[in-house]
Amino acid sequence: MNAIDKKTTALKQFQTKDLAQIALMAAVLCILGPISLPIGPVPISLTNLAIYFSLYLLGTKKGTISYLVYMLIGLIGLPVFSGMQGGPQKLFGVTGGYIIGFIFMALIAGLFLEKWPDKLWLHLSGMLLGTAVCYAFGTAWFLVLTDGYTILGALAVCVFPFIIGDVIKMILAMVIAPQIRRRLTGIL
Repeated sequence: MNAIDKKTTALKQFQTKDLAQIALMAAVLCILGPISLPIGPVPISLTNLAIYFSLYLLGTKKGTISYLVYMLIGLIGLPVFSGMQGGPQKLFGVTGGYIIGFIFMALIAGLFLEKWPDKLWLHLSGMLLGTAVCYAFGTAWFLVLTDGYTILGALAVCVFPFIIGDVIKMILAMVIAPQIRRRLTGIL
């Protein structure tokens, strides 16, 4: 295969259908992402639930790309991040580590979902591991940008209040998203 054939093959990987699916899930993220409950400096949001749905419906590659599209939409200033906020100030604010951490969460969880499609306990494991990595990014970023927080204090506002809710979101995604995928077979 020559260089031109390789480039043509790479371009054909994303067809119109793929781009439409990515755009649709980015739109879902834009709808669910701003929905948040301010409980302190870090709000409860539905962004991770939307990412889990994207991964189940589109797979790792397209699901992660849909998140990146959402992230870029927010970075240019549209109010799609938690609390109806947008712009680079949100990325460089105290919750910006989560915005970056969601990329790794999507990649890790997505890899588990694809590698073990019939093992729900591994789906949950992948989502837990991905979420732990996201928590680590978010907490580290929070500590860098705030004064007066110990690591335990940062965990108390950045991680502990979210664990139960995030596990519930994971279980919801594990139960609902495969059913949606089955119903959309042939469309997706």
